[in-house]
Amino acid sequence: MPELHVIRVFTDQRGEYGNPLGVFLDGAEVAEPDRQPIATELGFSETVFVDDPRRGVIRIHTPAAEIPFAGHPTVGTAWLLAAEREPVTALRPPLGEVGVRYDGEFTYVDAAAEWCPDFEYVEHDTAAEIDELDPAAANADTYNWAWHDEAAGLVRARGFYPAHGIAEDEATGSAALALSVQLERRIEVRQGAGSEIQARPIGGGRGECGGRTVLEGHRELRTTD
Repeated sequence: MPELHVIRVFTDQRGEYGNPLGVFLDGAEVAEPDRQPIATELGFSETVFVDDPRRGVIRIHTPAAEIPFAGHPTVGTAWLLAAEREPVTALRPPLGEVGVRYDGEFTYVDAAAEWCPDFEYVEHDTAAEIDELDPAAANADTYNWAWHDEAAGLVRARGFYPAHGIAEDEATGSAALALSVQLERRIEVRQGAGSEIQARPIGGGRGECGGRTVLEGHRELRTTD
């Protein structure tokens, strides 16, 4: 019976908000055919199976399908490995090596912007327009953003990903990473109800995203033989 850790990634300074994530640190104990049904049943925007904690080998599933890379799952898994096992310098999802950096309460990952999901990035005129959007009206995967304070690099965003089985994502690290690379500047994103994401370009088409993570609790899950 592998243990499921439930964490929230990209919280605010008080440890509130953030995107829920399920992580199996002993993911190798979960058979391949069981993984997608488990991720679908759990209903988190992503669930991570850590196949090799020492080397940081991971697999990521949305409620609808396995994906090769994502932001909040890698940030959250890196934080959890440091908290429960040992810190890592890299994670290895199917696409390749993701760098990991720890800085106080913040955990950061870096990756190629081209690895990020192929969302449509839609810029709006004001942050108020973002607040008024209806996820039910989205018929394609869109990352909607607007400057809240352009001089300070503050961005307001919401992500709707119906093709991935996610009506609205509370915090999307990969989208923030890719946006910072597009804008060629450091940004701080306020996404969803109150999540906070730091992101910056680091050169060579790569970017970094990070934030705070908190532990919600543990569950035991029974799998089929």
